[in-house]
Amino acid sequence: MIFAPVIDALALPPDARVDQRVPKKLLLDQGVPTTADKRQIQDGIEDIHWIAALKPTNIGVPEYRDDVREYLEIAILTVTFRQVAKPTRLIELIHRAIPYPIVLLSGQSEKVSLSLAHKRWSQGEAGKVVIEDIHRTTAIDPTALAKPESQFLSSLALSTLPSADLFALYQAWIDRLAGLEAASITGSFTPPTSAEHSTTLRNGLANHARLQYELTTLRNKAAKEKQLNRRVELNMVIKRLEVELTIIKEQLWKKNTL
Repeated sequence: MIFAPVIDALALPPDARVDQRVPKKLLLDQGVPTTADKRQIQDGIEDIHWIAALKPTNIGVPEYRDDVREYLEIAILTVTFRQVAKPTRLIELIHRAIPYPIVLLSGQSEKVSLSLAHKRWSQGEAGKVVIEDIHRTTAIDPTALAKPESQFLSSLALSTLPSADLFALYQAWIDRLAGLEAASITGSFTPPTSAEHSTTLRNGLANHARLQYELTTLRNKAAKEKQLNRRVELNMVIKRLEVELTIIKEQLWKKNTL
């Protein structure tokens, strides 16, 4: 079972375990928007399992309520994708279909990725829950972990996470995903140690992704540009952005080794 190393890393209490198969019909019945989405669910998903339900009564962490959201429990799920699946869209559909915040372990080709997404009340429909940004790791091979990936798994144990309430607990897992993303750049994994640290790390990652995209676009333009003066201008901009990218990498390294 490819999910076992990750589930073991979560160190879930026995009282929280559910271990039930979830029928795909549940996703199909939750307002799937298009015929193409329904086809993806049918053709792309092998199976879904509800591993655990983390509640105040079984993990000793209080529920969370404010004007924006209500977290009464956190669901742990696994989903196995077939080769033809398009994971990005299917992961989004699963997060949308389940009203609770979920820790989703998705597997495809013997590799596993984790995804989480905060949820809040819809501003347009009373009682409806909508997802915010989906945070997802790159796929990892649980049987051949790099050092940062191993450190990442070691940081997921439930008993080591903040226990002020279920929102803080869930955010701590999201912060660890950010730490793993930063580790892919810096080579060093360290989970954020505070809300401020988490925010600055996430901002740094967003700036790094933006610059990477801009550099790729400009390099493609420069390679196709036939006018010498225009190519020189583009290369000057590329050099400037490369310097900015180096600075951001250095900042990420400092933030990720606090």
